[in-house]
Amino acid sequence: MAATSALTVSVVAADKEVWSGQASIVIAKTTEGEIGILPGHEPMLALLAQGEIEVRITPLDGPKVSVSADNGFLSVENNNVAIVAALAELVS
Repeated sequence: MAATSALTVSVVAADKEVWSGQASIVIAKTTEGEIGILPGHEPMLALLAQGEIEVRITPLDGPKVSVSADNGFLSVENNNVAIVAALAELVS
């Protein structure tokens, strides 16, 4: 799959949408370790480990959004990143 310039990211908690928008990279802790998602990433599904998710807003050196999340999963497909967690709150 050819890389495009941005990811479409959605972070949702059990009771609310926490953040959504365009990003150049998403870095998250999974039960298998830390992972970085860039545009063009292979489709995947991973279980989240408790920790901080970093979303770099487009462009790559743009501002970042930090989300504290626990007990959920991360899905990647066609440059769409969906993060669903039982608990999630903006840190910044």
